[in-house]
Amino acid sequence: MRFLGMNRSDWLLFIGFAVVTLAGPIIFSPIGAGYPDLLQKFAIYGIFALGFNILFGLTGYLSFGHAAFLGVGSYTAVWTFKLLTMNPIPAIIFATIVGGLFSAVIGFISLRRTGIYFSILTLAFAQMCYNLAYSVLTPITNGETGLQLTQGDPRVLDVAFGRDYGAVLPSSDLFGIDMTGYPGFYFCGVMLIICFFITLRIFRSPFGMMLRAVKSNQNRMNYTGLNTRPYALTAFIISGMFAGLAGGLLAVTDPLAGAERMQWTASGEVVLMTILGGAGTLLGPVIGAGVIKYFENIFSAFNETILMQAYSALPEGLQHFMVTLSSLFVGEGWHLTLGALFMLIVIFLPGGLMEGLRRLRNLFTKSSGGQGPGNSAETAHSATPA
Repeated sequence: MRFLGMNRSDWLLFIGFAVVTLAGPIIFSPIGAGYPDLLQKFAIYGIFALGFNILFGLTGYLSFGHAAFLGVGSYTAVWTFKLLTMNPIPAIIFATIVGGLFSAVIGFISLRRTGIYFSILTLAFAQMCYNLAYSVLTPITNGETGLQLTQGDPRVLDVAFGRDYGAVLPSSDLFGIDMTGYPGFYFCGVMLIICFFITLRIFRSPFGMMLRAVKSNQNRMNYTGLNTRPYALTAFIISGMFAGLAGGLLAVTDPLAGAERMQWTASGEVVLMTILGGAGTLLGPVIGAGVIKYFENIFSAFNETILMQAYSALPEGLQHFMVTLSSLFVGEGWHLTLGALFMLIVIFLPGGLMEGLRRLRNLFTKSSGGQGPGNSAETAHSATPA
């Protein structure tokens, strides 16, 4: 029995994802990740990675310029706060729309090429956007200082409804609820759940099947007379809208937009998130985003004092040696840990962390005697990506 184009297992997956997302403060507290700022990053970059996965995971088009849409979404949201209202709903709507329009322009040009040429084109566009935001478009972006709220902002809708923020800088609020702390996380979490539902529907739709066909053999589809560019462009636009929404949510939780969100490193980060979790899977990009943001916020917080306390039981000489060695992988050197983890994943789990989870599931199935010659077809079916 299917409802809204999804079967029972799809609904169970969606419900489970929603429950885990909303229970994040409880579930992630034991590993030190239950505080709202980090949970907000989990949700926002999970949306960013989900959108990128629609393009890369389904069509195989590797974009190195998705940070441009993230930055455009942030700038749009902050300008919405400055001109209209501090309510986040108009901000994320405009951020999503502008991100989609911007991606339509870039995608229309970039998708004239495939492979590495497409990747280089998107990277070039992203760097152009970064340099424009940093210097040429300073009246709009405020350059290296970043676009911020001021007391003199018009905020015409707030003024029309009698909202007066006094002499302090306002923060975004949803009908009186401040979008900071846990309310901000739950707002981002609901957006993540909605985006996951949309992604799930795309994956299970005929449109998603066409995108997989583009990835499988685009040339053969073109030889049959089917024009694949509209499908790829649509995927690119949807992906850009997800990125614009993520950028808008970054501004909702912290009303500031800077050009650094458009740098090529931000584009590379979402690529790492998707590959680390498992490109082409539903849960993989969200898991990859969570792992990277956890490493960034937890491992980067370790300093020499914390390490000295951790190795306090060792002899002094060995203690200093271990602190020196560990300092290479934590604090400012946390990227080395991330690089080592990414290398291990690529070598031993080419399908990402989701492949590791499937292997564990199959291992437990075998150990419990659930797999035998008679049900090999069922096992093969269960091994397909979630």
